[in-house]
Amino acid sequence: MTTTTLAVLVPLLPFLGAAAGLLLGRRAPGFVRPLAVLPTFAAFVLAVVVAVDQGGGKAIDAATRLTPTGSVPIELALHLDGFAVLVAVLVGLVATCVQLYSTGYLRDDPRYTSYAALVSLFTSAMLLVVYSGDLMVLLVGWEIMGICSYFLVGHYWETPEARAASLKAFLVTKLGDVPFLIGLFALATDAGTFRITGVVQAALTGGIDHPTLIALLLLAGVAGKSAQFPLHTWLPDAMAGPTPVSALIHAATMVAAGIYFVARLLPVFAASAAAMTVLAVMAAVTMVGSALAALAQDDIKRVLAYSTIGQLGYMSGALAVGDRGAAVFHLLSHGAFKALLFLAAGVIIHAAGTNSLTAMSRMGGLAGGASPARAKSRAGGSIPDAYWTMTVALLALAAIPPFAGFFSKEAVLSAAEHTALGESQVAPSGAGWTVLIAGLLTALLTAAYATRLWLLAFRGRGAEAADHGRQPVVMNAVLWVLAIPSIGFGLTTGYLGDWFDGHALTPAVTTSVLSTGLALVGGLVTYAAWRHTSALAARTPMGAVAAHPEGDGGLVEEEAIASHTEVYGSIASAPDPADPGRLLLGPLHRHAATGFHLDAVYSALFVRPVLAAAALVRFLDREVVETYVRGASAAPRWLGWAVRRAQNGNVQSYLSALLAGSLVLAAAVVVLANVTAGS
Repeated sequence: MTTTTLAVLVPLLPFLGAAAGLLLGRRAPGFVRPLAVLPTFAAFVLAVVVAVDQGGGKAIDAATRLTPTGSVPIELALHLDGFAVLVAVLVGLVATCVQLYSTGYLRDDPRYTSYAALVSLFTSAMLLVVYSGDLMVLLVGWEIMGICSYFLVGHYWETPEARAASLKAFLVTKLGDVPFLIGLFALATDAGTFRITGVVQAALTGGIDHPTLIALLLLAGVAGKSAQFPLHTWLPDAMAGPTPVSALIHAATMVAAGIYFVARLLPVFAASAAAMTVLAVMAAVTMVGSALAALAQDDIKRVLAYSTIGQLGYMSGALAVGDRGAAVFHLLSHGAFKALLFLAAGVIIHAAGTNSLTAMSRMGGLAGGASPARAKSRAGGSIPDAYWTMTVALLALAAIPPFAGFFSKEAVLSAAEHTALGESQVAPSGAGWTVLIAGLLTALLTAAYATRLWLLAFRGRGAEAADHGRQPVVMNAVLWVLAIPSIGFGLTTGYLGDWFDGHALTPAVTTSVLSTGLALVGGLVTYAAWRHTSALAARTPMGAVAAHPEGDGGLVEEEAIASHTEVYGSIASAPDPADPGRLLLGPLHRHAATGFHLDAVYSALFVRPVLAAAALVRFLDREVVETYVRGASAAPRWLGWAVRRAQNGNVQSYLSALLAGSLVLAAAVVVLANVTAGS
């Protein structure tokens, strides 16, 4: 088979697996899991083969026009360059791990059939976005991901949190998709084509007539899809979905799509200095704000959600300084360790019976060595596999060398430094300084919230967690698979240059020393704060443990989500004086826990006015319009009543009425004749 044929099969196989799973789910349930895992794994293997064949060399393009579409043609096109083939490998790897993990995590879920099919369709849509060479075909995958996220985030639809989160995710991303679609049409009109290669060529030769307007319209869609300020508020709430879904969305699909889109069309954005500045400011605000919010969250998954927002801010920052190689490198690195973080968090939630870090901080034995009995047996509630792999992933998140996150984050900071010092002319130097300063501050905060999460989850003191037995082998195996790239992917920087436009990804000395030093300071200060506050934990008993020893991970997580708000009054935070984040943030903690009240602001500016307008329309419809309608129908109704009363079936009455009518008509004729004769 040719490379092009193999590339076509990569998104096609998960799609066929989804269709087959839905068709055979009820008739042959034994085939559901193989149909979920095998096509996705086959797509991953083929994606690796395509990446090897492409080899970081010249891009491979293929296209066919299915039908005439007017002045601007739409083609079924593939564009396989180094970025595309590597991102496809990441998507295939994470999707395969998620499908395998889900077979254990949701082993007793009654809706597993539809869940697995939607995950496969989600994967297929993202692979279509990655390989597509035409903007309209890319848009198809873009929108399919949106509807898949709606159903998957709302998987636990029995809980109000899941229902609200799925609707919020759909509406917020659609809010960005409206200007995004307008921007696509405007871009194709200026460039004369929807082909990505043609659009990029037009941008490089000055063929885009309205670069700033188009870039800003496209950025609105990117902000919604990739959860960037100010359209990022849907992502933390989306944690109400199953943990494997969170891993897929955060690591390899959905939020990665916006970053990848900008990387593919970077010359379009670089044609406008204003757009690059806006992107830099958006990235800076996103990075710092999300890191502060992560430091105040109590739900372990919401910490990771805000972490994702911040890491996507790093990628946006790299794009804002004109370095798509650094952006995609961090996307790949982040995809590995963030999938690991979420899947390990699922194991922790299952073992602890809660998603609350406050509750975990009052438990012992989760790390597998706190209890002598469990240290010997390595059974019961201890989770040594999750403990060690999450430690690796958190070190990568905090960008501690030699883990993968260090190399990819340093590539971003190094690119920002070059732009700030005027060594790169792609973006304004102000954009470089904005990204560099925000990136260094975020490095400090990232290490702080990563350390806080680790200490609260694994260094708790108190009663041991409920005995759920050993986790399914497949769940632990997936964690170790993802730990490999989380540890070693950064060491491949010297070999990946050909896949990244020949761009060097090696860390710079200045930014490496600064960011690593700040990360160590953030970790040590958080540890000192935890030592200071941990004594309060014994004197302040708290916990929202909904342990269900007989249930699988999905059931435990659903119960944990449902119980958190009832106990603490907030899905985001808990009034815990022993929380080191509360000490570090001080009076800012209350605001950071709520995401700096952005939801309240949007509610006041948009939601309430829309609801008020809807109430007014309903009043006008019911009280005004319907009144006229009822009045218009009343006259015929009354006339009909009068006629019906006259039709009583009495012949004498009919003859009397006929005679009376005849007399009236005769009298009228006589009167009219006399009047006419007199005149």
